Amino acid sequence: MKTAADVVIIGAGIIGASVAYNLVKKGVKNVLLVEKEPFFAAWSTGKAAGGIRAQFSTEINVKISMMSEEIFERFQEEMKCDAAYDQVGYLFLLTTEEEKAHFLKNVEMQKKLGLQVEVLSPEEIGRFIPQIKTDDLLGGTFCKKDGLGDPYEFTQGYLSRARDLGVEINYESEVTGFNLNAGKIKEVVTKNGTIETNVVVNCAGAFAAQIGKMAGVDIPVFPIKRQVTTTAPLEFVKPNWPMVVDIHTGLYTHRESGGLLLGWADKDTPPGFDLSVDPNYTDKIIELALNRIPALETAEISSSWAGLYESTPDHLAILGKVPEVEGLILANGFSGHGFMHAPAVGVLMAELIVNGKPSLDISPLSIERFKKGRLEPERNVI
Repeated sequence: MKTAADVVIIGAGIIGASVAYNLVKKGVKNVLLVEKEPFFAAWSTGKAAGGIRAQFSTEINVKISMMSEEIFERFQEEMKCDAAYDQVGYLFLLTTEEEKAHFLKNVEMQKKLGLQVEVLSPEEIGRFIPQIKTDDLLGGTFCKKDGLGDPYEFTQGYLSRARDLGVEINYESEVTGFNLNAGKIKEVVTKNGTIETNVVVNCAGAFAAQIGKMAGVDIPVFPIKRQVTTTAPLEFVKPNWPMVVDIHTGLYTHRESGGLLLGWADKDTPPGFDLSVDPNYTDKIIELALNRIPALETAEISSSWAGLYESTPDHLAILGKVPEVEGLILANGFSGHGFMHAPAVGVLMAELIVNGKPSLDISPLSIERFKKGRLEPERNVI
């Protein structure tokens, strides 16, 4: 391991990989990425459902997503890899008048920012995907630029190019502390040695708060378990099947290996790092899926797994500098949106470090917002 680096990045998930690549792309020569696990994408990234969307309720999330989607579209060419962005779109299903009014308001804002979103009637939804039960729907919204990707493949693409450009990646190098001097980062302490540096980027995902405590910083990020289930191949699942989100129940589903991936957020799940699969959780997902897609009655379950959201109180990321600790930069708390926001976040963090200011105003995502009470929660959270 290097004993000194210009920038140390903690965490080899999709966020850390994107930050590492974009830093070296901007000319930072001595970048070190440390990961406590023996391989990359070991936690949230490797368990993510792979959705990519820009249909959010807050302007900052829409802007970050639109920036990311442009990068996803050219990713294969830039990274010279096989990671594909499958732009099948996102379809949100709306059941109540309140949901419809909220999403129509979102569409106005999204269109002003340049996002091409369509409002669909129940009849149009039924023609689009005949297997969806539409008799209780009031409509939906659809954006064809949204879609799907494999988080593992995109992370691998970033890390391969970063390594080619000189980034050193050290696995099984758990961070155990920091050495500070007059409130400034001076060293990162790991189980494999100490690294002298003035800049650290916390990309530790669900473990972000633990990293923050080592520097005396309270980062309001909480690990929340989410489960998904996949089916065996289904004849009715066509290549154009989009990500479908039933806003009323929270069920989401997309094409996966010829069948469907089914997911749902149990809001009663307590914070923690438990990744065991709860059969009752799985049963609830299946129940919700059958209610919305009755054709699943004959489907066979293929697999189930659990992963962690790194959630914040307002479901928005925490990006930028920490006023109390000079040299500590946060890229945390994506609340289930880390994969889809990673390309833009990597660019913005690199710009912040190299240029002193990112090209997009990320002040709404500052950690300072929690002290000031200026919270505008992201409502389109799955």
